[in-house]
Amino acid sequence: MKDQIGSFFYFPSLDFHKAAGGFGGIKILSRPLIPVPFDPPTDDYTLLLGDWYNKNHTALKAILDGGKKLPFPDGVLINGRGPNGTSFSVQQGKTYRLRLCNVGLQNSLNFRIQGHKMKVVEIEGTHTMQISYSSLDIHLGQCMSVLITADQPPQDYYIVVSTRFTTKVLTTTAYLRYANSNRAASGPLPGGPTTQIDWSLSQARSFRTNLTASGPRPNPQGSYHYGMINTTKTIRLASGAGQVGGKQRYGINSVSFKAPDTPMKLADFFKISGVYRVGSISDAPTGGGIYLDTSVLGVDYRAFIEIIFENPEDILHSYHLSGYSFWVVGMDGGQWNSASRNQYNLRDAVSRSTVQVYPKSWTAIYVALDNVGMWNLRSELWARQYLGHQMYVRVYTDSTSLRDEYPIPKNALLCGRAKGRHTRPL
Repeated sequence: MKDQIGSFFYFPSLDFHKAAGGFGGIKILSRPLIPVPFDPPTDDYTLLLGDWYNKNHTALKAILDGGKKLPFPDGVLINGRGPNGTSFSVQQGKTYRLRLCNVGLQNSLNFRIQGHKMKVVEIEGTHTMQISYSSLDIHLGQCMSVLITADQPPQDYYIVVSTRFTTKVLTTTAYLRYANSNRAASGPLPGGPTTQIDWSLSQARSFRTNLTASGPRPNPQGSYHYGMINTTKTIRLASGAGQVGGKQRYGINSVSFKAPDTPMKLADFFKISGVYRVGSISDAPTGGGIYLDTSVLGVDYRAFIEIIFENPEDILHSYHLSGYSFWVVGMDGGQWNSASRNQYNLRDAVSRSTVQVYPKSWTAIYVALDNVGMWNLRSELWARQYLGHQMYVRVYTDSTSLRDEYPIPKNALLCGRAKGRHTRPL
């Protein structure tokens, strides 16, 4: 991986296959000669956390195709296992890295370990200031790394994961198991937050970039002064829900994404007309009702833009932008306006690829458009994504240089209106 380190996960993104599992962790390590801002841990564990339905993915898809909303999940899993179904071994006095990812479909989760503090050291490829927490909110699609030290008497300790912002709280457990432990985990499960939004917002704001640490390259992460660059465009994106043809749909700026008959990148690369239209979605909320379209927003290569995610709804959203990391410069309750910029963090905001937007709130990000292509911007609430809560950002340049964009691989599968075309000149 070029110019990338950190903790991520993969999953099937077509139809509703994510609900069937098929996901796994991705660890991208720093190159050997590049310093990491903490000592090598004794071991490195990936914990994939997520809500789960007993119904299979085809049954869940059928519910959505029928115009209905998904029911509440049946449980929460850790690495595919239910309550007390897995454990992680540690030795007293040693330090371990846990990579935590929320791979679920619907709910934010809170993670905690009985009797142990967790020191956050990395969030989606950014080394952070090392602050310790007793519990952590991890929203849909997000990953982070923590260090824990096995500094308690040898025994088993509960690992607890529970849903956030839900009336009914789902909880699951695993074990942190000390070597030579002969004592089972005991006592009440460590408590965590449930519906408190301000608690989560305060924690999110506490995450900061370690400016002196190296990232994927030896130069410090703080050497790119994003806060000193003038933005060239402001894009405001508001979530919305409504009925189209008597069926539930979701959208951005009133547009509910309708998948075309040809993959977006193929249509863009081969310049196939009639698949999509740049500008089919407004760059600000329209206030109108939900309607279907293949929504594509055009932006210029090498521009530096501001995106405001606006959430007028009563649920938390989580957004992912493919192909990019961005700086989360601000988030707060209420309606965003130009004065909101006065509270932006223009010095040490975390650069990441997925960000939450709290209910009745806004989140602001800065993005350096250095990656040409057709990029998916989507909700990580997977039912909403499936029912149109997504769009594409087309980062355009008229240059055909391989420095700006690699050609489509020779073995790419060409389908839809791209079928029969050649990936490279013969």
